Amino acid sequence: MSELDSVTLSRMLTSMTLAFHIIFATIGVGVPILISIAEFIGIKKNDPHYLLLAKRWTRGFVVTVAVGVVTGTCIGLQLSLLWPSFMEIAGQVISLPLFLETFAFFFEAIFLGIYLYTWDRFKKPIYHWLLTIPIVIGSTLSAVFITTVNAFMNTPQGFTLMGKTITAIDPIAAILNPATPSKVFHVVASSYMTSAFILAAITAFMIIKGQRGDYHKKALKLTMTCALIFTFATALAGDLSAKFLAEHQPEKLAAGEWHFETERGAELILYGTLNEQGEVENAIRIPKMLSFLSYSDFNAEVTGLNETPEDERPPLWVHYMFDTMITIGMYGIGVSILFMALWMFKKFNPFNKGMLWLIVAAGPLSMIAIEAGWIFAEVGRQPWIMRGFMKVAEGATTSDHVGKMFIMFFALYAILGTLCVTVLRKMFKNKPVEAELEYQSKL
Repeated sequence: MSELDSVTLSRMLTSMTLAFHIIFATIGVGVPILISIAEFIGIKKNDPHYLLLAKRWTRGFVVTVAVGVVTGTCIGLQLSLLWPSFMEIAGQVISLPLFLETFAFFFEAIFLGIYLYTWDRFKKPIYHWLLTIPIVIGSTLSAVFITTVNAFMNTPQGFTLMGKTITAIDPIAAILNPATPSKVFHVVASSYMTSAFILAAITAFMIIKGQRGDYHKKALKLTMTCALIFTFATALAGDLSAKFLAEHQPEKLAAGEWHFETERGAELILYGTLNEQGEVENAIRIPKMLSFLSYSDFNAEVTGLNETPEDERPPLWVHYMFDTMITIGMYGIGVSILFMALWMFKKFNPFNKGMLWLIVAAGPLSMIAIEAGWIFAEVGRQPWIMRGFMKVAEGATTSDHVGKMFIMFFALYAILGTLCVTVLRKMFKNKPVEAELEYQSKL
């Protein structure tokens, strides 16, 4: 640890924190809408299975929220401790969205508590369902506001900087920076999609293990239906993100696609390797597709990476993160379409083991796609912490104790992760579905 400088250690610690937090942040954004949908269907159909789905998902969700609160607090702490120069300048501009993100979380937490403890307390169950609306709004807005901070780092605006003196601060303009629409859409849609696949994967695994009752079949149909809808929304968000990058961050798009020379009718490069001469080998090339994805025009000119000064180019390995994200996204679309097709054509069995294992794989794979997408977004912005204004090395702390902090936070995340998994397993293992359905029928 002592051989690494404070900038590298700060990047490592921040990366570890965000990589761990994003798991719980994604679940925190996506699960509430699935809970709301399940309860609404249960009320409208008077179906105890869907109502129990909402109850059980809520219990698990509360545990993940608790861990997310801790990791989210760690991020806020590390922004000040590890990136003081950045916060000295940018903190004055992004303080509003940071406050609004906290407010949105408190708004969600208040209604989540009320929702959790008021089951069967209303004469009309629809009143209890109405409590899910502010929970969904709060969780989604929390993602929206924190994503605007990241968007600001990519396309900073809403201030004037003279040396290290910041003036003419306009926090609304900072929030509504050019990166905000595509980034917010992408984060929210992918969070919904990933949460649906995770819940579907858990259900599919339970069916493989012999839990083949109506409860689990309905759960799988619901989650896979939602996954199909949200995968298409995520694909659309990805398309809009590519068009944003082509216009505002061409160097990130070029690095991600190994597109070096500015040209018209640019080809899309998937997979492959770079040889010692920097030439692309063993890749899948789709003629003119990069131009189409960038500008909806097969003959549009796409800026190459060679147009960017060498000291401002992102590392070329982000190409693999881009490929990982795209590949898993296509896998998710394929699996959800296949399941729905088997379900619609009655002579096929959508609950066969092959199909179920494909769904089980989609859960962790979708979270890997989230991680890969985040790495592409963050590393693809390098060497900037605030693009065009401040590089990462300029924003980091000079403290000699970051290595000790890394070890301490690593231990904290290991404990939190272990406790979370242990609690969730015991929570549902000790309360099987059949026992809860029988108890619910007696109420």
